[in-house]
Amino acid sequence: MDDLLRETARRAGNYLNTLGSRPVFPSSAAISRLSKLGGSLPDAPSAPQDVLELLDEIGSDATVASAGGRYFGFVVGGVLPAALAANWLAAVWDQNGMSSVSSPVAAKIEEIVIPWLLDLLHLPEECAGALVTGAMMANFTALAAARHSVLRKSGWDVEADGLSGSPPVTVMVSEQAHPTLLKAASLLGFGHRTLVPIPVDEQGRMISDALPSIAGPTIICAQAGNVSTGAFDPIGEICQRVKATEAWVHVDGAFGLWAAAAPKRRHLTAGVAEADSWATDAHKWLNVPYDSGMVFVRDRSSLETAMTPPVAYLPEADCREPWKYTPEASRRARGIEIWAALRCLGRSGIADLIERSCRHATRFANGLREAGHSVLNDVVLNQVLVSFGSDDKNLRVLKAVQEDGTCWCSSALWCGRKVMRISVSSWATTDGDVERSLSAILRLATNG
Repeated sequence: MDDLLRETARRAGNYLNTLGSRPVFPSSAAISRLSKLGGSLPDAPSAPQDVLELLDEIGSDATVASAGGRYFGFVVGGVLPAALAANWLAAVWDQNGMSSVSSPVAAKIEEIVIPWLLDLLHLPEECAGALVTGAMMANFTALAAARHSVLRKSGWDVEADGLSGSPPVTVMVSEQAHPTLLKAASLLGFGHRTLVPIPVDEQGRMISDALPSIAGPTIICAQAGNVSTGAFDPIGEICQRVKATEAWVHVDGAFGLWAAAAPKRRHLTAGVAEADSWATDAHKWLNVPYDSGMVFVRDRSSLETAMTPPVAYLPEADCREPWKYTPEASRRARGIEIWAALRCLGRSGIADLIERSCRHATRFANGLREAGHSVLNDVVLNQVLVSFGSDDKNLRVLKAVQEDGTCWCSSALWCGRKVMRISVSSWATTDGDVERSLSAILRLATNG
């Protein structure tokens, strides 16, 4: 085992040390070689060292170098050294993070990090929290708590009696709602055609004046950080508009909620703490390994009731039990690397990580504008939308950038136009990475 782990560490170190020279997206040849990992299931065992060698030699070249500093596709963080090391140790511990009986250390660490996160994100300290796989499951968990709450106030027990025959629940969403929010809603029985879309402005912000009057059980889903523009819905205004009602306001803050941790960006989250629930990711701006999402709910009893079925075989404990707040029972102890990232960076380090990413995004936007290209959004956070001309040219430039390998950016559909989106959220991105990537984008845009 010792030799195997040392060899694993050597190969992992080599991978990280060569990230800077790797193409950000793998070549077609590297992807085609992945078939060598397949074939018929072997009849006989293989030596662990041989399995590791095959996986590294075939698999490493076919990875996306999102752990490096020049990946700007979607909103994907890298992995902080402390978080990676903690993740390795947690894998060795092989803990089931379900309960204090299955893993005292995992349960206690969750009990520690959730108040830290509430403090860091300036959310109410009385909130319950849970660690899940990502923002989709965080939205699902929060909306389950919301569904319980609004129906309970109408005299309906949805956990016991289901939705058949229940009072109808109105779910309002932004016209720019992220698809994962819509997926979470549909899993809870709120079909796509039943959702009430709320109009948005030119930056993708929900128009609070467009909210219809509230009647009956209602859930309003707002965004902290539009995935294309980075813009924030006027969440404080929305909360004030519905304050006199019993509507539940949920905030999808997959990456944007982290603006609260950076003093110069905190104004963007004004009023966010007035909502009832919040979803965000740690594998985005906190830069911990995948997968890692977080959900916070003001009303602890709504979350616990929505997530806790009648159970006979689990012993009651005096401490917080993780399984009572999440959809999963057995699950990995993802709180360990969250703890490591928070402990390593501290409040000032997290603020610097966020501010640095936003500064990089501004540099991209300024460089693109200076070259005569159209930046389509107000760059208030870490997202940049750029057009090089027609849809056809935008797609040609995007394809050229992705194939060039210097950096990787994603496509976006904005106001009916096909454009390029640049997302900056990795701790590993340096000024040099930005300049090198910007130079490549401008060169390819000129040639395109």
